[in-house]
Amino acid sequence: MHVNEEARESLLKEVNGISDDNLNKQPDAASWSIKQILEHLFLMEGVIVKMIENELENGKDVQTKPKPIELTVNRDQKVQAPDFAVPSDDFATLEELKLKLEASHQGLAQLVTNADEHVLANRAFLHPVFGEMSLNQWIPFIGWHEKRHTLQIKEVKTVLGLA
Repeated sequence: MHVNEEARESLLKEVNGISDDNLNKQPDAASWSIKQILEHLFLMEGVIVKMIENELENGKDVQTKPKPIELTVNRDQKVQAPDFAVPSDDFATLEELKLKLEASHQGLAQLVTNADEHVLANRAFLHPVFGEMSLNQWIPFIGWHEKRHTLQIKEVKTVLGLA
């Protein structure tokens, strides 16, 4: 969970102090607002936790090779967000988003506390870029994914003149 805690701290540091209006402002029609990026992050974290829980309960043991999940931060490789993690255009406040991020993160922390390490290492599900990935790699993947989007937030802040 170290990478996850580090990523969350960095993310919150990056968004603290941004007004709700600027948070909801899109840099252009094709790009997400900071609010949409934050919404995407808690949606992804929540779904990944549910998928891990499902595999822990119903999955079968499989052998997978470790994946280079740290490459997730490479913003040169574009990845389409899955439908379940596409954010809305609805207005939201930073406080609302922080509460949702905290809730999804607590779900992850609880999962990690309660899960059997052996089962996490021997069960997997498909990642759209890396292929079949063990559950124990999905946990730090959430942190690497968050780091990727913290870089995106920095880009959006620059475009909006907030950096």
